[in-house]
Amino acid sequence: MNGEQAVAEFVAGVTWDDLPAEVRRTARLALMDTLGATLAGIPARVSRITAEFAHRVWPGEESTVLTTGRKASAVGAAFANGYAANAVDIDDCAIYTKGHPGVQIFPTALALAEARGASGAEMLTAMVVGYEVAHRAARIWHATHEVYQACGSWGSVACAAVAAHLMGLPPERVQHALGIAEYHAPNLPMMRDIDHPAMVKHGIGWGAMTGILSAQLAAEGFTGIPSLFGFPEVQEWVTDIGERYIMVDGLAWKRYACCAWTHPALEGLRRLVEEHGFGPEDVERIRVEAFHEAVRLGTRLPTTTEEAQFNLAWPLAVFLFDGEVGPKQVLEPRLTDERVRSLARRVEAVETEEMNELERLALEGDPRGRFASRVVVRLRDGRELDSGIVEGDINYPQRCWDEESLERKFRWLVGQVLKPERVEALAGMIRRFEDVPNAAALALTVVQRPR
Repeated sequence: MNGEQAVAEFVAGVTWDDLPAEVRRTARLALMDTLGATLAGIPARVSRITAEFAHRVWPGEESTVLTTGRKASAVGAAFANGYAANAVDIDDCAIYTKGHPGVQIFPTALALAEARGASGAEMLTAMVVGYEVAHRAARIWHATHEVYQACGSWGSVACAAVAAHLMGLPPERVQHALGIAEYHAPNLPMMRDIDHPAMVKHGIGWGAMTGILSAQLAAEGFTGIPSLFGFPEVQEWVTDIGERYIMVDGLAWKRYACCAWTHPALEGLRRLVEEHGFGPEDVERIRVEAFHEAVRLGTRLPTTTEEAQFNLAWPLAVFLFDGEVGPKQVLEPRLTDERVRSLARRVEAVETEEMNELERLALEGDPRGRFASRVVVRLRDGRELDSGIVEGDINYPQRCWDEESLERKFRWLVGQVLKPERVEALAGMIRRFEDVPNAAALALTVVQRPR
């Protein structure tokens, strides 16, 4: 059995009962984290735009658009909820993907589970399918594309797998669904959006949309090309699917609402503040030494939330004032704070070969590698504080999160949008989501939310 066949058999056949306990646990954690990110993104302008667009272009009664609480087709709901999920960039990262799988997988799984009356266990299983396909598809995608492709590219294939699983497609139709999704996947030159941050961002909604449409076409008999999982040179990356669950050690959750490339600098700054006890009024200048992509984020003063998230200076400056970088720190109302803007003007980013080499080793899987930065803070009293080389919190395996800490993050994020009783109801539901008879209960609990 080659990789293409192995993936199709896994997508079509895996059940909740087949999954090891650690995989089930990770699926519940992923659900809690991604739902939290989605609800935290509801106030963002991109969430409102895409929600209204979905209602207009994909009307229907299949699935809930969480931003509005109104129904649309499954495609429309997944599209809009995907953009909300990534709106404040506090969603998961994953090994091999160079990006964000959960914010494509969760909206796709929720939309189709709601449309088809699937159980919580069936929705969680579909999410596992999506993650395991995403890890492998993204690894191949990046190895076979010269230009760094953003998440909706390989995510289209992962979302097609989620949709095909929930639709109950047989293996031969799954193969077509994956081939259709790969062929129609969007071209997303990530670094162009780094240079000019906009709502296009990671192309999340496009991945969810393309994946569902691909599975629906396959179900009608539409044919696709043989998928990338059949490439002879990648078989060792693929044929262990269903035996090796990459998601267990391959997911990383974020504590800051900004690009992961900024996290090493934030961690360095946090440590300096804890050790030396200074505040924003004490700072004369901040120098960040980092790898190429982190420096490419730039230090321009943001006017939109996308510019604040894809930025090296703003998160550091606002962290010094607030002690956190969450949705409130990167959404537009905060971006006019002249105190933060003044400090952000005094952040300098410098690319160094030392940090580039550490990143190169990390990308090659060398244990000596790290995604790291060095932060040097010059205080007004003349002292110069050096963090040394600091690694961020996005690493694999990531050991700093468990059920308790992820639930704290969930309550922090969702408590900014929902009433406390709704937050409690959602947290309780997710803890036992495999026992929920109908996954639509999740959306129903969310939309009864007005304050």
